[in-house]
Amino acid sequence: MNRKNGRLGYFFAVMFVFNMAANFVHPVTPAIIVDLQLNDYMFGLALAAMSAFNFLFSPFWGKMVGVLSSKKVLLICGMGYALGQVFFGIAQTEIQFLLARMFAGIFVGGCYVSFLTYTVNASPDESRGKNLAVNAVVNSVSASFGYFVGGMVGEINVYYSVWLQAITLAATSLLLFLGLRDDRQADAAPLNKKQLLRDCNPFAAIAQCGKYMSRILVILFLAYGLGNLGYIAFEQCFNFYLRDQFQLTSGYNGIIKAALGVISLISNGTLCMWILRRRRISPYIAIVMGICSGAMIGVIFFESLLPFIVVNVLFFAFYFISVPLMQNRAAVLGEGPGSNLVMGAFNAVKSFGNIFGSALAGFLYEWSPKTPFVFGFAAFALATVMALIMARTESRQPSDN
Repeated sequence: MNRKNGRLGYFFAVMFVFNMAANFVHPVTPAIIVDLQLNDYMFGLALAAMSAFNFLFSPFWGKMVGVLSSKKVLLICGMGYALGQVFFGIAQTEIQFLLARMFAGIFVGGCYVSFLTYTVNASPDESRGKNLAVNAVVNSVSASFGYFVGGMVGEINVYYSVWLQAITLAATSLLLFLGLRDDRQADAAPLNKKQLLRDCNPFAAIAQCGKYMSRILVILFLAYGLGNLGYIAFEQCFNFYLRDQFQLTSGYNGIIKAALGVISLISNGTLCMWILRRRRISPYIAIVMGICSGAMIGVIFFESLLPFIVVNVLFFAFYFISVPLMQNRAAVLGEGPGSNLVMGAFNAVKSFGNIFGSALAGFLYEWSPKTPFVFGFAAFALATVMALIMARTESRQPSDN
């Protein structure tokens, strides 16, 4: 494929709409669960089921992108994701909800693997980094707009958000298939079943990167893993808590989430960029994680809506700063022949947080609505300790890394 003809403007525009649609149901999911009188833990368990299948099938779709092309995998996975949301919309029991989430999870990973792969394949070498940054911004901003649109549509009828999501996912997948260039690898080897099974093992990256892991990287992985575990448990509870405890409708849920998305954009464009220009950023990671832990204390103890929202804004703003800081450290510390394996394992840590954090949030909320916040605080407090250890360890080393 001629990288100058990758039609990246078209690609990012349609991807923006696709990712908006992927978030349409999040603000209405708590209302659906409450209205169907399902157990409270379902809001976490359903996402955990989806995340688990996303994790298991992402390497398979990554392999298929090289064999089929990004746009063909996007068409297959976009249509599969849309069908999974139809199943979600007609689900009435807990088993049906879980099966629908699992089905959608099979295809979700393929969509986002294809987005990243096409961005790389369609970008000239000199602008690849910039286009990957655009990819990340499109994902974050479109998610906020998706929450807002889904919440507003849900004010009319919560299931309208589900049907709108399924239709939009299918339509944008078709537009991407018709409008993108073919980036299939010309020298792709024929499929070999044994090799395919070996290459698509989602645990392979973690197992193989062991020899490239320094002590500081291990500590960083622990800090990131604990922080992500606490964040997922907290974030999943947050939406349901607003509906269950404050009786806020999906519209308010969408507005709050959209506002948080704008705040994250501002915090990343200002304070995060300032920190990344510092010579050593590990001490700042510890400070940011400490502020998140402090904000969690307010989340636990505040009962009124306004102070509850204020400390949540503080938490989200600093958490969104911590993620690119840790990704930067992982990329720098993992430089070398094993960089792909290290980053693959870093992303796997995030997947595990999505799976176990979501499930824990649901079961802990069933016990007591505040318990997931207590768990989130404990996880962030431990992550802060790990970040402090990492900063202290790095301060003793002469390297600028």
